[in-house]
Amino acid sequence: MHVLVVEDEERLAEAVRRALERDGHTVDVAHDGLQGLDLARSGTFDALVLDVMLPGLDGFEICRRLRAEGNPVPILILTARDAVADRVRGLDSGADDYLVKPFALVELQARVRALGRRAPRPPDPPVVEVGPVRFHPATGTVTVAGRPVELRPRERALLELLLRNPGRLFSRDEILDRVWGFDREPPASNVVDVHVCQLRRKLGPASRLIESVRGYGYRLVAPGRAWSGSPAAGGAPGQGHRVPGPSLSGPVTPQPKPPGTARRSHRLPEGPYRHV
Repeated sequence: MHVLVVEDEERLAEAVRRALERDGHTVDVAHDGLQGLDLARSGTFDALVLDVMLPGLDGFEICRRLRAEGNPVPILILTARDAVADRVRGLDSGADDYLVKPFALVELQARVRALGRRAPRPPDPPVVEVGPVRFHPATGTVTVAGRPVELRPRERALLELLLRNPGRLFSRDEILDRVWGFDREPPASNVVDVHVCQLRRKLGPASRLIESVRGYGYRLVAPGRAWSGSPAAGGAPGQGHRVPGPSLSGPVTPQPKPPGTARRSHRLPEGPYRHV
């Protein structure tokens, strides 16, 4: 599932993110209520893990606004408030479940899985497809010309972002915000380039769909076409000159590896987590 975590305490948000990714979910993180509401309104998430005490907009109000707009995304509330009146308020605001801090991460994982089972699912999950690449959002599976491709959560989220926005040019900072969330690596990191390189290697000949714009970022082009134009134009269809692109058949040219940089390690306790 694609899960949005809205939690202002960064260490707790990171612990929750890692726990859910271990369960196979793709996770975005926001540390502010207004940012969380904007992301939740995008309609791309299968579940929402929502803290109550947030800067900008509290979790109860986010629930009320989403439900008033007809957004059915399943919501799990996280809070230090354990009074019956607070639990009732959270459920009445539109939340589907309620978890009181401190909690064990294994219980959080189980509750999110339960939300996924309760969530209404269409009989035929939609498929995002560009050329030979097919992505099934409901299951997270990816195939290239019918061949299954195993991707890590970040690689899968990166591919989904590009597939859903063909022709759009994303800067590296935009990709960091959309794929890594608001707790992303410092802008100087080459984490985006490394993940694009790994994704291209796994896609094989279809890697040519991912076009790099030197000094700016990446976009996905339709098979047999490439987009030229300035980054300011966004690379959107109709805003640049259409020129013939490479064929997806034939030998694959190895992608150059970006220069290595030191990677930071952030080790966090597995839980129970007792920050409130």
